[in-house]
Amino acid sequence: MSALTEGEQAPDFELARDGGGRIRLSELRGRPVVVYFYPKDDTSSCTKQAIGFSETAEEFRAAGAEIVGISPDGIKSHDKFRNKHALTIILGADEERRAIEAYDVWAEKQMYGRSYMGVVRSTFLIDRDGRIARIWRGVRVPGHVAEVLAAVKAL
Repeated sequence: MSALTEGEQAPDFELARDGGGRIRLSELRGRPVVVYFYPKDDTSSCTKQAIGFSETAEEFRAAGAEIVGISPDGIKSHDKFRNKHALTIILGADEERRAIEAYDVWAEKQMYGRSYMGVVRSTFLIDRDGRIARIWRGVRVPGHVAEVLAAVKAL
């Protein structure tokens, strides 16, 4: 699959979400959506990123945007993660990696000289019409939430 590019239609997805129920991207059309993919619940960088988005969630909502974090973890893990860190963003469970693969964020990674497959931390800003406005791949957490918020406000 070729990598998605800015300006193209964002692939739709429907996933189980934290707290029960489902989240479907197409149902959020009409407002900007920040979709970010992260490797694993309750790990250091993933926790910092989720807390960062949660702490600024009201600013994102004031700009009309919704935030959806997606990882391959299941609902029980998401609920525990949300409750432990008082997260206020939507967490989608993509255990079958359908959205992860549609957004081309599943790739070979390396840690301590070992290769493995995993989620490449990435963020997609989707505009009101469902098109990809901005893409950040290989995200470094420090400063990222502020950069995404600025991009939302610039839409």
